[in-house]
Amino acid sequence: MSKPFFRLLTELSSRKWVSQLTGAFARSKASRMFISRFAQTYGIRIEDAEKHVKEYRSLNDFFTRRLKPGLRPIHEDLTRVVSPVDAMITGIGDIKEGLIVNVKGQDYTIEELLNRSPRTVNYKNGFYFVLYLSPTDYHRIHSPITGDILEKEHVLGKVYPVNEFGLRHMKRVLSRNERLITFIQHEAGEVAVVKVGALNVSSIQYVKPLPKTLERGQELAYFEFGSTVVLLFEDDMFEPRADLMLGSKVKMGEDLGRFLDKK
Repeated sequence: MSKPFFRLLTELSSRKWVSQLTGAFARSKASRMFISRFAQTYGIRIEDAEKHVKEYRSLNDFFTRRLKPGLRPIHEDLTRVVSPVDAMITGIGDIKEGLIVNVKGQDYTIEELLNRSPRTVNYKNGFYFVLYLSPTDYHRIHSPITGDILEKEHVLGKVYPVNEFGLRHMKRVLSRNERLITFIQHEAGEVAVVKVGALNVSSIQYVKPLPKTLERGQELAYFEFGSTVVLLFEDDMFEPRADLMLGSKVKMGEDLGRFLDKK
């Protein structure tokens, strides 16, 4: 089948009500019978989960599971930014005059990603990561830095897939999909954590209660099914770890790079 045909099928299936219907089933007691098969299909290490697999009330409850304490240590150097998620890096680089270039062949403007926020100006020549969470991954999102939440916004949108096909063949899915945007202020500068919904993601939820001040590695939010986090660092704030590149896998709490010294 042709790419245009697949694109059309994706457009038709990427309606919010489809994800809501999928999410309603995933939260139901009836979905419990699929947990073991789901874990086996995606190679999920059930022994890493906080609870025994039979204790989860639904597929969604298992999918948003916490891990056993100590499995995701937070990098000890306080000058380092840590990964907020378990993910694959599908985009990384400098922001050039407000533009993120060539994420799977497509360009994005910071203005689009941040829903035309006045804070866009802070990120005009900063740095970005695109972090893709597959169904295999742990799906809780943590703070990459210690700082105060300055502002948060829920942007309504589509639920296109954010996998290889979606990023490459659908039109600018990262800036068209539903998003939760959190701006966090560290003493070294400001970071935007953009949580992007996806196909079959019934919702993106903040933890409750959501504190005003976050510590590095503290829980911030979680996805109900796989999706993507875009990290944006403001100008002259951040230098990435030298060995990170497209396709690199990172774990929550792992070192992503360092804060730059203020001149």
